[in-house]
Amino acid sequence: MGVVMEDFLKQCQHSGDAAYTAIRSLLERLEDPTTRTDARIFLSELHKRFHSKEASLSCLQTYHFQIQDIYLEQYEGFLKRRKLTMMVIPSIFMPEDWSFTFYEGINRHPDSIFKDRTVAELGCGNGWISIAIAEKCSPLKVYGLDINPRAVKISWINLYMNALDEKGNPIYDEENKTLLDRVEFHESDLLSYCRDNHIELERIVGCIPQILNPNPDAMSKMVTENASEEFLHSLSNYCALQGFVEDQFGLGLIARAVEEGISVIKPLGIMIFNMGGRPGQAVCRRLFERRGLRVDQLWQTKVLQAADTDISALVEIEKNSPHRFEFFMGLAGDQPICARTAWAYAKAGGRISHALSVYSCQLRQPNQVKEIFEFLKNGFHDISSSLDLSFQDDSVADEKIPFLAYLASVLKKNSFLPYEPPAGSRRFRNLISGFMRTYHHIPLTADNVVVFPSRTVAIESSLRLLSPRLAIVDEQLSRNLPKQWLTSLNVGKTESGKHSVGGVAVIEAPRQSDSMVELIRKLKPEVVVTGMAQFESVTSSAFERLADITREIGCRLFVDISDHFELSSLPSSNGVLKYLAGNVLPSHVAIVCGLLKNQCGSESPVYTHSSISYLTLGNGLMVAWVYSDLEVAFVISEEEAMFKALCKTVELLQGNSSVISQYYYGCLFHELLAFQLADRHSLPERSVEKTRAFEVNGFSSSAISRLDHAELAVNEFDEFPVVHMDVNQIFLPITTPVKASIFESFARQNVSDSETDITSGIREMISTSYGFPSDSNSEFIYADSTVALFNKLVLCCIQEGGTMCFPTGSNGNYLSAAKFLNAKIANIPTNPEVGYKLTEKTLAGAVENINKPWVYISGPTICPTGLLYSNEEINKLLLVCAKFGATVILDTSFSGVEFNSAFEGWNLTGTLEKLSSAHPNFCTALLGGLFSKMLTGGIKFGYLLINQPSLIETFHSFAGLSKPHRTIKYTVKKLLDLKDQRTGDLLNSTYELTEFLAGRYKQLKQRLEACGWEVLEAQAGVSIIAKPSTLLGKTIKIKKGESTYEFKLDDSNVREAMLRATGLCINSASWTGIPGYCCFTMALDNSDFERSLECISNFKSLVC
Repeated sequence: MGVVMEDFLKQCQHSGDAAYTAIRSLLERLEDPTTRTDARIFLSELHKRFHSKEASLSCLQTYHFQIQDIYLEQYEGFLKRRKLTMMVIPSIFMPEDWSFTFYEGINRHPDSIFKDRTVAELGCGNGWISIAIAEKCSPLKVYGLDINPRAVKISWINLYMNALDEKGNPIYDEENKTLLDRVEFHESDLLSYCRDNHIELERIVGCIPQILNPNPDAMSKMVTENASEEFLHSLSNYCALQGFVEDQFGLGLIARAVEEGISVIKPLGIMIFNMGGRPGQAVCRRLFERRGLRVDQLWQTKVLQAADTDISALVEIEKNSPHRFEFFMGLAGDQPICARTAWAYAKAGGRISHALSVYSCQLRQPNQVKEIFEFLKNGFHDISSSLDLSFQDDSVADEKIPFLAYLASVLKKNSFLPYEPPAGSRRFRNLISGFMRTYHHIPLTADNVVVFPSRTVAIESSLRLLSPRLAIVDEQLSRNLPKQWLTSLNVGKTESGKHSVGGVAVIEAPRQSDSMVELIRKLKPEVVVTGMAQFESVTSSAFERLADITREIGCRLFVDISDHFELSSLPSSNGVLKYLAGNVLPSHVAIVCGLLKNQCGSESPVYTHSSISYLTLGNGLMVAWVYSDLEVAFVISEEEAMFKALCKTVELLQGNSSVISQYYYGCLFHELLAFQLADRHSLPERSVEKTRAFEVNGFSSSAISRLDHAELAVNEFDEFPVVHMDVNQIFLPITTPVKASIFESFARQNVSDSETDITSGIREMISTSYGFPSDSNSEFIYADSTVALFNKLVLCCIQEGGTMCFPTGSNGNYLSAAKFLNAKIANIPTNPEVGYKLTEKTLAGAVENINKPWVYISGPTICPTGLLYSNEEINKLLLVCAKFGATVILDTSFSGVEFNSAFEGWNLTGTLEKLSSAHPNFCTALLGGLFSKMLTGGIKFGYLLINQPSLIETFHSFAGLSKPHRTIKYTVKKLLDLKDQRTGDLLNSTYELTEFLAGRYKQLKQRLEACGWEVLEAQAGVSIIAKPSTLLGKTIKIKKGESTYEFKLDDSNVREAMLRATGLCINSASWTGIPGYCCFTMALDNSDFERSLECISNFKSLVC
């Protein structure tokens, strides 16, 4: 043994690398069961030889290793051991105050939190903490992890040294296990070993570096066991930049460890980290809290700053930021000094210290937080700097975190936001009806619920649908109705079905049933819209009185329950809902409910969860405020005709409601329904309507005619799942920058006004793309959709007494909406020779005899033909419009993707400035969105630029426009900023989309032509038009079950025939306005597009 030891020491004496080689050979002997005992005895003799403190230090200096005892005075293990025997070498972290304090903090937890648990230690060094936890607490398994391969080898030696006694015999604990059964050591960059091997952890402890290396280049070296001692040792003192916002405090490695920990820890797991207090306690706590962890400080003390750690990197951070680190002069100092002062003091020979804390943290909503970080790690790392899941109020966390998790899951699983019916997402409507069934015992279905962007929009849309000569609206609900309705004096009788000159006349009334009933008796309105006073909402008496009096006079009644509707696991009921639990909703009555998160008092519902108020209490106190102004509304009607009419109305006037707003409120409903047992209580029988009104005010003849003739979305079809080539939406993959911007807009807290100020970006975009001028007289107006903005412009045209002029081949939905609003319409003929584009001649011939023409022009990309107006063409058209004093609605909503043309954009500045000064009555309003330019499928956003003060004033007289929420503005702002950079993922994705759509166009064109369709050559956009030339006049027979449908194909039935035969929904010639030509939208996901091609072929094969 003596000769062997001398040879061993002689080898170690050469250098640290030579010592490591000798020690590694010793480990190989320990790993071999046949030589293990002798190797352990050798270690015992080696320890005895350098047993004293002086000898141990001498061994380190001479032989480049040290064996020392670590005394654990606070406890005795299962074998009554009070110490561990450990080896260290210079190239690994040596136990010191930093790690001893960490272990003291761990001991603040009871031993039971580790017993039978799976544990990982990050930065295990020589393994002493992993071994100590295993010896004391009997975990199921401890994984000691370190990036330094030499540390891992030394840790294994230490494990054998403490698992075997001095004679090499195994040491068994009370469960007949040794430390070898409980502990493993592995080379791992933080938790990569556990992640790669799919190991789920229950406890994670970490004592890892928290100072940036003063020499950043040094950290870029490869970590191997043959690297220099200096480099390997630096891994225990310094860290590199990790790409986290916490890098500025030296905490980037901790931040990455926490996020990796979130991905591998079990839901109820605990993470414990040693945190130097140099950045300040608030900074340290925030690192955990903003990632959704609850934090407890287990232990805090002061330790001397390690003499071998250079803090100059912290001095540099202070130099370039307002942050000041916290150090102390010696251990007794109580006044903090900054890093620069501490550095200078240490240079002069002084000893500096800093606070050291041990933090224990646990995920507050584990599954949801894990879902969020699972999303972030898939290409969205940059968002993590904006993520903030720290909340002072738990009720806010209970609301926001589940929504962010759901949004993350949607964005992760779906490459695009799927098609949703204009009436609202089927899922959202099912959740509303499910909440009504479960909590209020009202047997509603999704087909009783229509979703609107806001309560105001729901009320105004209903009034436009019904077009009453007189409506009574309670004064709290009338404030956002059009000014013209509130000032009209035409309250007398008019011929049935006719509009009075002033349109709808609205009388405001107090929100009190006695006054309302008296006004109804005297004035006999055709529609009443009212909420319920608080004192009358408790019982159903006031509601029944209103329902009875309106039934008697044949009046429609809309009752707003927003103020009394609670999202709560113990919701208080109200008189209306109590009535509906026992009675079918009368056919002439509809219920309106707005969900809005920023108002107090009578302006919004109250949201509660488990009796904790999310919004307002009776005294107006705001308890929790998550997404202010995020609004959606729904209308309940059990009359099928009203339900269908409202569905069509919201599609024409709004397009559809924000799907993300529906996701948000859907999460609140889902949280309240998820834990409920289905159908636990049978619903009581409800009484049917007592007597039907003899003649209830129906829909206006003009409105119902327009709805019947409008070619609107087909939402559901029994025979096939519908493939939608009939909607102006993009269902192509949403790019990473767009997904990132959407998620970040909801994840951020304390967003500044400048971060949602989109006007400068929009101004720059339209100036660059179209050369459209704006000045001090200009106003940008924003809305949830371009559809809503367009319809407000139509109302301005009506108000002015103008005529809407549509070229043949315009967007059919816009034309139908103008007709629904009862605008005067003039069609401008277009010719096939020029691809159904407007020309100077056709435009002049159409508008010369029209008083106050309002000309609609879609461009540069023409929807739906997909052709382009060149800069020269549009300037010539504007000259004609100016000549006749026309107002031009220039719709750029469908522009931004040009795939078959070297189109370079418009430059309208010179022309518009010249024409505006020469023709005072000439005005151009620019309408646009971002869905084509930015691939923002699913984001509802539209903008309008008006340069004429009188038109601006008229526009604002039509209140009730549903504005984009600040999260949408934040998203748009981010995307506009990315666009301005002219590089990066967004630009690349836009280019790829252009190429992709060019390929799509060729595929669709070839398939249509092969199946007998005549395709109009397109240059841009997401739609094309084609004429079934060889199919018209032929017969198609479709057998469905016992029914047989037979069509002789013509313009009027080709859409229905295609739908019934194949499930493909297109727009027919009645929508495009061009005889024979149907419209096909190309922007589908791959599976739907492939199916659409099959449908086109199948349709051809069925035609006789």
